Amino acid sequence: EAGVVIGTLPTGPRNAITDVAGVGVGHATLNEGTRLHTGVTAILPHAGNLYRQRVPAAIVVGNGYGKLAGITQVQELGELETPILLTGTLSTWKVADATVDWLLRQPGMEQVRSINPVVGETNDGYLSDIRARPVTPALVERALASPSYADVEEGDVGAGAGTVAFGWKGGIGTSSRHLSAADGGYTVGVLVQSNFGGELTIAGVPVWKALPDPAAYARSLAVPPPSTGDGSIMMVVATDAPLDAAQLQRLAKRALVGLARTGSVMSNGSGDYVIAFSTAKENRRDPEVAVQPARSVAGEAMSPLFQAAAEATEEAIVNSLFRAHTVQGHRGTAAALPLEPVLEAVRRAKAAVPASH
Repeated sequence: EAGVVIGTLPTGPRNAITDVAGVGVGHATLNEGTRLHTGVTAILPHAGNLYRQRVPAAIVVGNGYGKLAGITQVQELGELETPILLTGTLSTWKVADATVDWLLRQPGMEQVRSINPVVGETNDGYLSDIRARPVTPALVERALASPSYADVEEGDVGAGAGTVAFGWKGGIGTSSRHLSAADGGYTVGVLVQSNFGGELTIAGVPVWKALPDPAAYARSLAVPPPSTGDGSIMMVVATDAPLDAAQLQRLAKRALVGLARTGSVMSNGSGDYVIAFSTAKENRRDPEVAVQPARSVAGEAMSPLFQAAAEATEEAIVNSLFRAHTVQGHRGTAAALPLEPVLEAVRRAKAAVPASH
């Protein structure tokens, strides 16, 4: 909408992870004065009973400084049996517990005696009193029970309410890419929870050079500057392409390409994780069936999907910044990214490129 074009592939109609048919996103946000800015974001691969109709999945660890619950079973079995939940670091286990409670109450779950909730996190302890661990079961259930299968709210909502990226206010961002019929006509959608550092680069333009230092900018607003903590990012990649767990792991790695393009080096204290899944109905897995389906596209057909994942991740991160607002929080304030110098830097760079390029 601002005129910044990232990559060359077209977006889906909503430019959101929900462009992958059947995927839903629910947010529940907790804002109380300056003390609490946190929440929960739920990503549902489909609207049915995910425990009974599981989807192929994979998880890739870019840098493992994090508390991702449920990772080993996904890596072992290559499937998701619950929605994906995102939240603040110290609420990870509360969210996992509340998710299990909610799922066990759902129809068809009466005999279930083992369940693997997948909960990712980033640390929102600068803007929110993280030690209070304020996320409640009611908040978790609100995110799970009322997902949107259309437009996705971005910025400082849900699990992105208290995050900071590149020193500016981060949050939830999403984007999608649609492949041509010749490349399979598939869609790849990405949702991120951005809370990490680096030198902000947009569409290849080092816009950080045109921006004030975030800490100095915060001081100019007479507010305490954000911390210099490493932060983290959760990246969720969805596609309707029929992929098995091994191919989804390959796809998930390309989200790290998009992350790198924004200026991240995946620093020491950053938890950088990618969770990828396929919604292809022919690959859903019923745990009570002895032989499971495993259709997959040919290896030679993966490159367009790789490009889509990289571009959608890059744009989702940028969208998380463009959609966020200034938030005054528990230990200071994170200012919204000042868009005019960013857009001017991108315009100047575009004007400097010869027409033949």
